[in-house]
Amino acid sequence: MINTIVPLYDRVLIQRVEEAESKTSGGIIIPDAAKEKTQIGLVIAIGNGRLMHDGKIVPLQVKKGDTVFFAKYAGTDAGEDLLIIREDEILAIVTK
Repeated sequence: MINTIVPLYDRVLIQRVEEAESKTSGGIIIPDAAKEKTQIGLVIAIGNGRLMHDGKIVPLQVKKGDTVFFAKYAGTDAGEDLLIIREDEILAIVTK
């Protein structure tokens, strides 16, 4: 059993955020099995930064607690709602 996941370098641990809508505008209820996984998530942990060719580490632009939008097939599953992705697979920071 995994207790703690600490991403390395430019990798980010994201927890997918569930979308509230389970009905279409016409009133059709969408079952959980037919729903696509959301592309919006909450940053849970980040690595130290991107390792450059000269050995320097450049800090990441995202930080713990950011809500982000990421590519549809990005990263590697790290649990039921967890995903480890590289920072360059994050497309945007979502603000409310």
